[in-house]
Amino acid sequence: MFYDYYFTLKALHILAVIAWMAGLLYLPRLFIYHKEFDVKSKAYEIFCLMEKRLLKIIMLPSLLMSFLFGILLAFATKAWSMPWFHVKFLLLLLLAAFHGYLSTIAKTFAQGEYPAISDKALRFLNELPFLLAIFIVFLAVFKPSFH
Repeated sequence: MFYDYYFTLKALHILAVIAWMAGLLYLPRLFIYHKEFDVKSKAYEIFCLMEKRLLKIIMLPSLLMSFLFGILLAFATKAWSMPWFHVKFLLLLLLAAFHGYLSTIAKTFAQGEYPAISDKALRFLNELPFLLAIFIVFLAVFKPSFH
């Protein structure tokens, strides 16, 4: 049934993933700059608003659409039974957990506190989603059998 819509689902999935990844890559960078401002400053408040809007308007909907269209694609292609898909799905769950972690950092800022994470760690977090994306994309393109 879903296979009739395969290319539409695939295009929607790719677009949703692009939007989600953009947010996952941008939000840690916002945090790095956010830490430079005093809690009572106008800039601090603006960063809180930017982070909240990024999470609620772009990242959460694109995460949900990425999973929705990805799951429909998995049904259309019967990927659920393939080992590469299990690894890919595990990595996607890690990305979703990372998204949740970023959300908790944003909430910490919104409460008028600085998160207990170093600038160096934030810079690493800025790179982490792309590293996971490399593995996810290679799994999706090459579909290794792991034999």
